[in-house]
Amino acid sequence: MTSHKTTQTMKPATAAKKLGVYLQATPAEFQEGVVSRSELNALQADPPQWLQELRRNGPHPRPVVAAKLGVSIAGLARGGVTEALTTEQIDALKDAQPEWLQRERAVQAEVRKEAARIKEKNAARDGQADGPNA
Repeated sequence: MTSHKTTQTMKPATAAKKLGVYLQATPAEFQEGVVSRSELNALQADPPQWLQELRRNGPHPRPVVAAKLGVSIAGLARGGVTEALTTEQIDALKDAQPEWLQRERAVQAEVRKEAARIKEKNAARDGQADGPNA
């Protein structure tokens, strides 16, 4: 009995997400085809010019925009940002520091602080579980 190895493929949307680019900004041949795992690995290892350009200048998908601004995706929505933004637009927002961005960055900082506190609390609890009474 021989096993046949099938090529793993993914939809263009999945590949774009893994590459961190906005699907609608990719070339038509990328959007219309399927991407194999080996093709994805090749794109990551040696990105073509279009991919380098998209990563550098955008438009960027919301997760990338949120990360570059230091806010959550929900924070972007609360701030009224629902579309992909270019690097230039992101830099302009950073420079302008609108009230919503300042507020969302503060919220994100609190979320990170709380996550760190919980992680520290759990580590301390787990450390006690390894003590002499465990």
